[in-house]
Amino acid sequence: MAVKFRDYYEVLGVPRTATAEEIKRAYRQLARKHHPDLKPTAERAAAAERFKEINEANEVLSDPDKRARYDALGPNWKGGMDFTPPPGAGQNTAYSSGDWEDVGDVSDFFASLFGRGAGRGGRGNTRVIFPGSDVEAELLVTLEELLRSGRRRLQLPGGRTIEVEIPRGARDGTVLRLAGQGEPSPNGGPPGDLYLRVRLRPHPRYRVAGDDLETDLSLWPWQAVLGDEVRVDTLDGPVTLTVPPGTQGGKRLRLRGRGLPRADGQRGDLYALVRIVIPERPSAAERTAYEALRSAAMAPADRPAPV
Repeated sequence: MAVKFRDYYEVLGVPRTATAEEIKRAYRQLARKHHPDLKPTAERAAAAERFKEINEANEVLSDPDKRARYDALGPNWKGGMDFTPPPGAGQNTAYSSGDWEDVGDVSDFFASLFGRGAGRGGRGNTRVIFPGSDVEAELLVTLEELLRSGRRRLQLPGGRTIEVEIPRGARDGTVLRLAGQGEPSPNGGPPGDLYLRVRLRPHPRYRVAGDDLETDLSLWPWQAVLGDEVRVDTLDGPVTLTVPPGTQGGKRLRLRGRGLPRADGQRGDLYALVRIVIPERPSAAERTAYEALRSAAMAPADRPAPV
């Protein structure tokens, strides 16, 4: 018997490449949005049908075995097309329970693949337990905190305080999931999760480029021409950097392993960007020295002009 194909990915609003966590989050949001108990009386019948459809999609896509069988239909199946199950499909199919209880009967398409007894629940008044809502927030951190990792105490709405571990290798935009730290369920289900998106505070000295840091290094002209040893501040403290003779403005001098920590325990690099500075109000001795330098630079007729 031909039945209508159901696009479970479309029902949950996720791509076919969605991870188990993405499917779980999409289901939670839709289940809360379309739960019949939260709708006016006139809308409950339509909400119940939509809620049943959402639960059926979740039962398939949240179970690796069911999802694999469903995906085996191939990418050419589209919603609304007729589907004729292969002989023996849906018989003696084991079912592993999901997170929450389903309502109503399953569709003919579901039954053709997994058997009508595969779905939970049944006809009649079934009490549905659904989770609390997930909460999303931002976690502002400094470069120093990314370097040290460790734990941060965070106060949540309502006065509750938790400790958050900043993992090694975290970067601006990294999302941390704290299971069970979201909103409580209104009817006895599990609480939602807390998702913290790491946001990096701007630093007055360093710029971030992936795992590397960059800082400005101001040099006097004679330091750039003759070379020198200068002090550079790093996240670990000051170090001495050797400036080679003939260093040009805009050159990046690398301090290996002085950048941000990676998840593998290694660290990025720190780059000192050379900027040549000149005295705004040179003393008489400095002017004399610069005039002598100009005279010396103009002496050789074959000296090329600076580019």
